Amino acid sequence: MSLAPGTPMRLQVATLCKPGGRDRNEDAYGYWSSDAVACYVVSDGAGGHGGGDVASKAAVSQVLKDFTGGPQVTANGLADFIQRANLVVLEQQKTSAEYRDMRATLVVLCLDREHATAVWGHAGDSRLYCFREGRLVARTLDHSVIQKLVDAGRYDEQALRAHPQRSTLLLALGSNPEIEATILDEPFLLQDGDVFLLCSDGFWEYLDDALMENVLSQSDSPEAWVARLEAELQRRVPQRHDNYTGLALWLGDVRRPTENLTTVVMPGPLT
Repeated sequence: MSLAPGTPMRLQVATLCKPGGRDRNEDAYGYWSSDAVACYVVSDGAGGHGGGDVASKAAVSQVLKDFTGGPQVTANGLADFIQRANLVVLEQQKTSAEYRDMRATLVVLCLDREHATAVWGHAGDSRLYCFREGRLVARTLDHSVIQKLVDAGRYDEQALRAHPQRSTLLLALGSNPEIEATILDEPFLLQDGDVFLLCSDGFWEYLDDALMENVLSQSDSPEAWVARLEAELQRRVPQRHDNYTGLALWLGDVRRPTENLTTVVMPGPLT
């Protein structure tokens, strides 16, 4: 059921952010909402010596600062938020020799609660998933070498989780002064019961789309869904696995029958 403009949109959020098998957690997340708008952010840092966690926290903080200071739920507005986050990471690189190589992925979801629309965008391999009536209907495509080879038909989807070069990125915050993040071109019309998941690669790498759908069908709250997904992840991860972060957002009444739907995937990086 579509949400009519002006209809109050109930939001339920559940999160987890764990170091996994690593000594340091370089993931970060954050969110903010008002009666009119909302913003959700996940970032995965890299760079070692503390640089990764500095980069991810700086990126999340900057997006939320800009959004709360002047909320925009548009493609252009989101592109500006991500670009400013990129510039902040670049500035942080100059403050210490330990930080000069730090980078961060970023995925951002912005909601217009009054008009029931959303826009999202990303840089790197942190992902956004959207489920409608229990089915996956949208997912971001990674800015990675292996994603490009999958797009070209050289590998199947499993390579995104198993190939030795799966973490080699083509785009990340802190790599260039100008960043061309992938942004949803047109506002996404929300429906009652829509579910979003924002997560780092340490989370999605071990959980395929079908498993996410199946666990969603067994869950009666975002907290239960995230907990079950983490339990499934723990059954699959190696001993020294990566940090992992998941942010689940449920809109309105999620417990509704499933119908036949077409999966829509966001365009990948352009060359």
